[in-house]
Amino acid sequence: MSSAEIVQSSEELVIKLDHDVIENLRQRASSHGRSLDEEVREILREVGTSESSTSVGLGTRLAARFRDIGLKEDIPELRGYPVVPFEFDP
Repeated sequence: MSSAEIVQSSEELVIKLDHDVIENLRQRASSHGRSLDEEVREILREVGTSESSTSVGLGTRLAARFRDIGLKEDIPELRGYPVVPFEFDP
């Protein structure tokens, strides 16, 4: 069964997950003193609020990822050049 399968009906959301994923969620919920449903809601709530409030631009993310590779100078922007799509051989 796919973990990406989600069905929404009115106010109810049904997510079909693998058995081991559900067991891990049950253990996590138990360690937090919550029910499985409460734990899943809390996880989704955290993801839904954290990504929108901490989103940064692609350039900032790329700069952070490659910050320590040893580049000593800025890479100049290429403006005014025509965009030429790459052609693949059939």
